[in-house]
Amino acid sequence: MNRLLPIVIVMALILGAASAHAQKDVQLSIATGGTGGVYYPLGGGMANVISKYVPEAEATAEVTSASVDNCLLVGGKKADMALVMADVSYDAAQGLNKFKGKLPLRTLAMLYPNNMHIVSIEGKGIEKPSDLKGKRFSTGAPGSGTEVKCLRVLEAYGINPDKDMARDRLGASESAGALKDGKIDAYCWDGGIPTASITDLGATPGVKLKLINHGDSVAKMTEKYGPLYTQGVIPAKSYPGQDQDVTIAVVWNILVCNPDMKDDIAYKIVKTLFEKKDELVAVHKAAVDLKLESQQSGSPLPFHPGAAKFFKEKGITVK
Repeated sequence: MNRLLPIVIVMALILGAASAHAQKDVQLSIATGGTGGVYYPLGGGMANVISKYVPEAEATAEVTSASVDNCLLVGGKKADMALVMADVSYDAAQGLNKFKGKLPLRTLAMLYPNNMHIVSIEGKGIEKPSDLKGKRFSTGAPGSGTEVKCLRVLEAYGINPDKDMARDRLGASESAGALKDGKIDAYCWDGGIPTASITDLGATPGVKLKLINHGDSVAKMTEKYGPLYTQGVIPAKSYPGQDQDVTIAVVWNILVCNPDMKDDIAYKIVKTLFEKKDELVAVHKAAVDLKLESQQSGSPLPFHPGAAKFFKEKGITVK
């Protein structure tokens, strides 16, 4: 009997592993953004937490061009979830601007405010948005929410990006690198605070970071596009060399899914993200803003019934 004991133990381990693997019968993909922004690390943290604590689910984070593409991926059932900007999700649901038709999307959670950065450095002669005229400027990666919002900020100042400047369309890391190398004069980036690529730029020897105030653009943006934007602040010392507060345009980031996601899976995902928030904050501090009370700030999309069930249990009513 003793000689059989090791065989019994090995078989038990094999069967246990097989059972655990069999439980992971729900494969989920999360569309995020570029590696230099916040969506990718935060989405990766979400994937890890979901895989760890939702017994039947295995989640992976995918690099994308961010909000516009993410809406298309989820609407077309090529991704299960995505991090997107609220203004882009509204366009997607209504079939406006970059979207040819209405996309089926639902909100799982309001995540954190997205903060527009207009980034330059000393020596470029840029002190205010109007100084961008005649400069070489990156408006964000094609298919990104940054590009959508950046163009609306420029529009608020009467700047035509195709006539008034030399326009590039680079992502967060690429823009920071191009600015550092003297290939562009400034760029837009919309994300959490801090964003790693801007931190790295500000910490570069010989570089003095300049963030440009543009909070007064919000009134005209709201007048044209609705109450999607608010004025916010990047606090002083958020980045190396940033000595003063900077007024900015803010829009919320949301986690979206396709309406076909099963209610129990949506419920478990949202429950897990809130209950394991500390693990997300350890990945990126933007997750600090994942709060129950923020869910009532208003998503431009209906909430998924599974998410709404969780919030109702917490005394929060969402639409």
